[in-house]
Amino acid sequence: MPEQVTHDAGPCQRVDDHMTRVFQLLGKRWTGLVVSVLLQHPAHFADLRRAIPGISERMLSDRLTELGGAGLVVREVDEGPPLRVVYGLTEAGAALQPALMELGTWAETYLPESPPCPGELRKCP
Repeated sequence: MPEQVTHDAGPCQRVDDHMTRVFQLLGKRWTGLVVSVLLQHPAHFADLRRAIPGISERMLSDRLTELGGAGLVVREVDEGPPLRVVYGLTEAGAALQPALMELGTWAETYLPESPPCPGELRKCP
């Protein structure tokens, strides 16, 4: 009969609920890039789409809606004509800047550089 192995439950802790919520929102594809663009300045939908090669209109719309629901992005309508929508970060969204800058620095140091043109994510000159 095999010996039953037991261990101390101390190291087996659950993931922090705060980190879970952060990654449920920011861990989705494209979300960090949308926030990154908006950290520079508010932008119209079309400008966001051009700034993030490879993102579809539907995905951009979904991510902006999620970020708006989380209180990170605000949607303002420019009175027309033509009617245009500008997206900008709320105070909570802008507060992500130090964390995202730190992640960028970490990636520069520890992640290998990507190929010059990784398919649909970047446009080759």
